[in-house]
Amino acid sequence: MFQWAVLFIHIYVFIGCMIGLTLFVGVVVANYTENRGTALLTVDQRRWHDLKARLKMAQPLHVPPKPPESAKLRCYLYDLTTSRWFKQLFAALVVLNSFTLVIPWNVMEEQDRKKLLLSLTVISAICNVLFTLECLLKMIAFTISGFWQSRRNRIDMIITILGINWIVFHFLFQLPAYFAGGITEWKRLTYTYGYLVVILRFFTIAGRKSTLKMLMLTVVMSMVRSSFIIAAMFLLVLFYANAGVVLFGMVKYGQAVGKHVNFRNGREALVVLFRSVTGEDWNDIMHDCMRAPPFCNWHPGLSYWQTDCGNYFGAIVYFCSFYLIITYIVLNLLVAIIMENFSLFYSSEEDALLSYADIRNFQLVWNMVDIEQKRSIPVRRVKFLLRLLKGRLEVDDEKDGLLFKHMCHEMERLHNGDDVSFHDVLNMLSYRSVDIRKSLQLEELLQREELEYIIEEEVAKHTIRTWLENCLKSIKAKQNNTLGKMNSIGSTFAFPQSQEVLTKGVVLTEPSPEEELQGVDKGVGSGKKKAQRGNSITEVVTEAQKKSVKRANEKIKERRGTLRQIQMGTYDELEEVEEDDDTDGGGDMRRPSFDYPHHSDISHEKQFEDVKTWWTLCD
Repeated sequence: MFQWAVLFIHIYVFIGCMIGLTLFVGVVVANYTENRGTALLTVDQRRWHDLKARLKMAQPLHVPPKPPESAKLRCYLYDLTTSRWFKQLFAALVVLNSFTLVIPWNVMEEQDRKKLLLSLTVISAICNVLFTLECLLKMIAFTISGFWQSRRNRIDMIITILGINWIVFHFLFQLPAYFAGGITEWKRLTYTYGYLVVILRFFTIAGRKSTLKMLMLTVVMSMVRSSFIIAAMFLLVLFYANAGVVLFGMVKYGQAVGKHVNFRNGREALVVLFRSVTGEDWNDIMHDCMRAPPFCNWHPGLSYWQTDCGNYFGAIVYFCSFYLIITYIVLNLLVAIIMENFSLFYSSEEDALLSYADIRNFQLVWNMVDIEQKRSIPVRRVKFLLRLLKGRLEVDDEKDGLLFKHMCHEMERLHNGDDVSFHDVLNMLSYRSVDIRKSLQLEELLQREELEYIIEEEVAKHTIRTWLENCLKSIKAKQNNTLGKMNSIGSTFAFPQSQEVLTKGVVLTEPSPEEELQGVDKGVGSGKKKAQRGNSITEVVTEAQKKSVKRANEKIKERRGTLRQIQMGTYDELEEVEEDDDTDGGGDMRRPSFDYPHHSDISHEKQFEDVKTWWTLCD
């Protein structure tokens, strides 16, 4: 019957530890996400939240531009070092170099398996020589400045220099050390130095694979975001260590408490508590700290700190509270942060608003535009960058011309014509590639809609202003063509003298194009200048109407004067165009005298038709 009692222990461990602990972790993670607000987000808002985290981790590619075609050797080495098989080959060499640590590198191992250890160190030395060759080939292909732009290349170069130093110290300096009588100490030093170089080289494999690089970047991001929790945990451990020195500083050595595990000072107490965080024999240490008479030296009249006894109830409260707070709360908060960051890495491409392929394509295009590798480009290059994009971020300036203008104007407006960074353009593209009404939260949505409304208004004003200027240029071009034809007709008639037509003693001249664009109207006889034309559309149209009426009257007068001069009858039935009361007077101008017929160089001014006919003239 009692043999079935063992099931009680297994059921208790299964329910209490596995299910209960998992539920506790789930509650901590759920509370963490609720406090951050991510638990209450919709599916689209959650995807947008993950996308912003992905974009924050994305960085420009530090790939130098391809050498010119004239440098054939550099072009060949460039293609060689950037090829896929070349990268895979050296990634395999990193793994092979790591396998040389299958046996310990020390003097005692050399005595037992000298040939095997020598073979492994020689293989490691050959790998370091090949890594040196890789760096030299990249320096020739990329140039030294281009090679040094990449952080990964810098790390590889530093580790390669350390590897060459290890080869020199371990293989070349053994003979001088042997004659000096310190060969054993020298080998112990070089073996330690050698396997440290191998370990450092192993971590460089993360930069050779984009997947591993993203994984390591996620780990680093998790550590940065959880730095405050780690600092709080360290302060909590420090507090418990000081309390342990006070409570259990003189506890008698037992089964768990001994030379290396005790609370004699703060350093030893910190070591004990960090071991307890991992769950290593913390309950045995607690039982030794619960020691009480007669299992310890105690006499009446002695204080607690003069004996080697522990504290029964104090040890229970101390260790149980420490293990509960640190293991079940603080460590689970770290787990929640890491799970949130790793969800970005392991999320499927179907759930992502922008896939890794889209981000990678943007990185490649950015590397083509950012020639100086400064992580920023001038605003004028944004148009060129947008035309090169493919995939989800592609913008066709022919089909989506208005969207293209909005995106370019947004960069110019936010940065006032200065340089824009990698993340500025990428964030702008991400906003334009999603439905902001579904993906953004309320506060961010209001800010984004206000910005887009301002951009649309400014782009519309600029488009209308450009259209009006093009219309004026088209009208002027047609009138200049007509003026040239009239001048060619007038040149067929010979007259003794040419003079300017005067009215009231003032010369009628054609206003310059600069005055027309600025809206300066020189009054005839009065010499009074009008204010410059405003930028609004209403003012432009009103002024154009005034000028059209005025030019029509002047046109009729000039026709009559021209006909009189070439001795043709005037058409008195031509009526002058009446203008509004609020327009300046060109109608009260006195007609020129025709008592002395002579030829005049008529200054044909820019002739404006009625505003309603502009549409026909612009087509």
